[in-house]
Amino acid sequence: MSAKAISEQTGKEFLYKHICTSAAVQNRFLYASVTAETDWDRLTQEHPWLLKERLVVKPDQLIKRRGKLGLVGIDLDLQGVKEWVKAHVMKETTVGKARGVLKNFLIEQFVQHTQEEEFYVCIYATREGDHVLFHHEGGVEVGDVDTKAQRLLVAVDEKLSEEQVKEKLLTHVPDEKKEVLASFIVGLFNLYEDLYFTYLEINPIVVTKDGVYVLDMAAKIDATADYICKAKWGDVEFPPPFGREAYPEEAYIADLDAKSGASLKLTLLNPRGRIWTMVAGGGASVVYSDTICDLGGVDELANYGEYSGAPSEQQTYDYAKTILSLMTREKHTQGKVLIIGGSIANFTNVAATFKGIVRAIKDYQGPLKEHEVTIFVRRGGPNYQEGLRVMGEVGKTTGIPIHVFGTETHMTAIVGMALGHRPIPNQPPMDAHTANFLLNASNSPVTPATTRTASFSEPRTSSEVNPAKKSKADLPADSLHSILWPLKNMVTGDWKEAQASSGCSGAKPTTLFRKKTKSIVWGMQTRAVQGMLDFDYVCSRDDPSVAAMVYPFTGDHKQKFYWGHKEILLPVYKNMADAMKKHPEVDVLISFASLRSAFDSTMETMQYPQIHTIAIIAEGIPEAQTRKIIKKADEKGVAIIGPATVGGIKPGCFKIGNTGGMLDNILASKLYRPGSVAYVSRSGGMSNELNNIVSRTTDGVYEGVAIGGDRYPGSTFMDHVLRYQDTPGVQMIIVLGEVGGTEEYKICQGIVEGRITKPVVSWCIGTCATMFTSEVQFGHAGACANQASETAVAKNQALRDAGAYVPKSFDELGDVVKTVYDELVANGTITPAQEVPPPTVPMDYSWARELGLIRKPASFMTSICDERGQELIYAGMPITEVFKEEMGLGGVLGLLWFQRRLPRYACQFIEMCLMVTADHGPAVSGAHNTIVCARAGKDLISSLTSGLLTIGDRFGGALDAAAKLFSKAFDSGMLPMEFVNKMKKDGKLIMGIGHRVKSINNPDMRVQILKDFVKQQFPSTQLLDYALDVEKITTSKKPNLILNVDGFIGVAFVDLLRTCGGFTRDEADEFVEIGALNGIFVLGRSMGFIGHYLDQKRLKQGLYRHPWDDISYVLPEHMSM
Repeated sequence: MSAKAISEQTGKEFLYKHICTSAAVQNRFLYASVTAETDWDRLTQEHPWLLKERLVVKPDQLIKRRGKLGLVGIDLDLQGVKEWVKAHVMKETTVGKARGVLKNFLIEQFVQHTQEEEFYVCIYATREGDHVLFHHEGGVEVGDVDTKAQRLLVAVDEKLSEEQVKEKLLTHVPDEKKEVLASFIVGLFNLYEDLYFTYLEINPIVVTKDGVYVLDMAAKIDATADYICKAKWGDVEFPPPFGREAYPEEAYIADLDAKSGASLKLTLLNPRGRIWTMVAGGGASVVYSDTICDLGGVDELANYGEYSGAPSEQQTYDYAKTILSLMTREKHTQGKVLIIGGSIANFTNVAATFKGIVRAIKDYQGPLKEHEVTIFVRRGGPNYQEGLRVMGEVGKTTGIPIHVFGTETHMTAIVGMALGHRPIPNQPPMDAHTANFLLNASNSPVTPATTRTASFSEPRTSSEVNPAKKSKADLPADSLHSILWPLKNMVTGDWKEAQASSGCSGAKPTTLFRKKTKSIVWGMQTRAVQGMLDFDYVCSRDDPSVAAMVYPFTGDHKQKFYWGHKEILLPVYKNMADAMKKHPEVDVLISFASLRSAFDSTMETMQYPQIHTIAIIAEGIPEAQTRKIIKKADEKGVAIIGPATVGGIKPGCFKIGNTGGMLDNILASKLYRPGSVAYVSRSGGMSNELNNIVSRTTDGVYEGVAIGGDRYPGSTFMDHVLRYQDTPGVQMIIVLGEVGGTEEYKICQGIVEGRITKPVVSWCIGTCATMFTSEVQFGHAGACANQASETAVAKNQALRDAGAYVPKSFDELGDVVKTVYDELVANGTITPAQEVPPPTVPMDYSWARELGLIRKPASFMTSICDERGQELIYAGMPITEVFKEEMGLGGVLGLLWFQRRLPRYACQFIEMCLMVTADHGPAVSGAHNTIVCARAGKDLISSLTSGLLTIGDRFGGALDAAAKLFSKAFDSGMLPMEFVNKMKKDGKLIMGIGHRVKSINNPDMRVQILKDFVKQQFPSTQLLDYALDVEKITTSKKPNLILNVDGFIGVAFVDLLRTCGGFTRDEADEFVEIGALNGIFVLGRSMGFIGHYLDQKRLKQGLYRHPWDDISYVLPEHMSM
């Protein structure tokens, strides 16, 4: 969500730190926070003013009207404060419908003042700007400030001046206080803007001869602006609404959400409840909660939450195990139910997310059975059939009753089943897989001809369109007032006046998308673009709807896509200007920019007059930025869809990004050709559910738009309803509204005044909000009622009174849609056309493989590492376990080289080998080459490679050779003397024997260190003992023919492989044969070579040239001087 309430202490801290005003703000930072655990002696040391001043104490837990509730202790000394806190702390208190425990208190200095010195000021955000309310009589008895206060609207992107404040707000203020108050209010407004407040109320603000005192304060900030305001905000804690505890599990999910590109939300309502939900989608989660409450489950509803935005398997696992852990802590006499629901996903791979849930169910199968949990599942979307199959299988294998349903079942039907209100089908009918696009049945390489007319219903002129409902212009005045009163500060006069008052100077298009519409996609969203092209192809468009892509993080290039079965190239531009210049036919931009860059890229886009429509997909754009986008769009006449949306779709013409899901859903919902029904929704997931409902009950969708879940969507319900009213092909309109905001009342007014004559079927989700005892912020940022008129119940009643078709619940929405449609068919308004099958589109290879429809031998095989999941895995061991077990470098090498978890002594031996082989001075050939290369100005990789290329039998590569030679001799039963004599007879050197400098009298300490360790730790050293016997023979002939470090490591490693218990004899011999031991030297010596490279660069050594006097020139006689 965006607007979040902060504590009074946090709000005042922001104000005291950052307000800029000439008014003298008194009592800055004179506050102290108290809980049941507070050490009062320490508190008075930190705040010595507590001992000297008269004090005020009050709970700081988002409680309104504390004064009227007797929850403020006034004019007390410190002892009085202690007694007051003791009397109230940890006591259960009722505030409205909410019951909660008083835990946190705020102590401040008491300010002696008169009633005449108290004032009221409030600033709050709306779509058109920020309202400043001021009343000259503040305090506990301020009353209904909406009707009493002076009001000033500061339009978006405008500033507030002291002259405006004096003229509009301070008319009833004594002259001697006007300057101070004007300066303070302007400073407060600037603070409000700079720190992204959405609501800021001070009641009372006291003005005395000494200055301004801020007594009581309530505030909300836009939490999505954290990336902008972090430096000023610091780490902000958002307290829960009074009456609801803050649970660590909620904080855990919030942390997951913050670290994820997906959306993960969890609110605990009643941890002892028997009805738990795990719902995909912000809109769908509200609908499920509504249905549970409608069916009498409000007291047993344990949680509200949602997951959406394609979370990974690991993220859904973490989310699911949190819920399963919570619901299996306390038993319920009736058992418990878990509703895993959701609408039809647009782009989330249902099977992938269900894998995480299945893992969690398997982990908790014991507690789930012990607590008698029954699970009900309903889902649709990409790969949902596989997801449902897996979910059904886990029910059979674990013995947990799991009932599984797909898109053939109404979305909320499982709620009635779970609560015992409807029977559970024994074998629910399953939709056949609709992927008739698996193979192209046509042999023709060309795009199929257009198969439908422009509209699914027979086209009629505007004069032939009969209004389905009588205009409500003749309703009694009191009925009109009851419907329209929430708009008293928003809409006045007729619709032309309303549009003019919004400051819209540019006419927006009635038709957003046509058969020839071309778009630019901002962002490297190849999957979404391919989905758009597949939709275009199945709609029989002549050419792709995507002309180009813009991606500022790469240079200009071409990106490959499929058009049917053919491959095509689309240009990708680094900057917007080039894309616009080269594609003047484009009039739609689809922005997949992140929440941080969406504002700038959208404002840049509106500089180009060719763009008429912009879809902003990103969720979490700060509201202040969104309002600036809306203002600019109104000035330019640009239609905005979003932010926080999946987009929209016009069957047969155009679809935005991932709207409508994949081709199987496009075909199942008949979105490849236009129908007669247009809809507008806030939720993207619920828009896809509407596609499903409309396709099953009518002739299909003409156009559908998801305006987005933010408080201020770029376009409103009414914008699109009016477009549909003026579109001849649309015969019926569906509006899926939501709790929060008052936009639906404009539709009521339009129906009543006769501006909207086509039948409107409407339902506002979020009816459950009025049943909760504490405020719940639903998945969408705008889904929160700030007053009674914004509740879903009030809006549904107003729509019903105005003449819209409003069902009793979302469960009945499909029935009402069908009834209205059948009436339109019966009276001849709609004439269903004959269905024509769409052209087939080949399925992408990657998706076909995901569905398990094809198989292909892999080009590569690997058995040591897997990076595809949530966590990197080394030979079957997650990277977190590697660190948890403190395996070290030797342990990692064991996993990656030998696919084994080696004993601790083996890991230590490997690390010792790497240490002793790391370097042997600059004179050896490898180091020499590295140094020469470095001094020639080559880079690190080139210099390192030149050194590594010298490693072989003569330098460093003797590990493998020594291991093979000694192993062969030992295994054949040859005595050490026989082995030495044979090698001499064959004229071969014994690899691993001999050293240029070291000898029996000057031993190599590296060998001695390794020998001591091996003798102490290895269970057996047969080959090493054999090699040491050979050393005795060779050193008796020449003292420097010792077992050198290469030879020692080689033979000791063979002993390790053969005797550590992790390898068979054949496996041990194979590792020697394939060259694993030389890898030890290469890895170790690379450290030294890199050291030499860095050393030369640090010393700034120049180009190396070998001196003449170190070269013996031996030329033929006739060539000599």
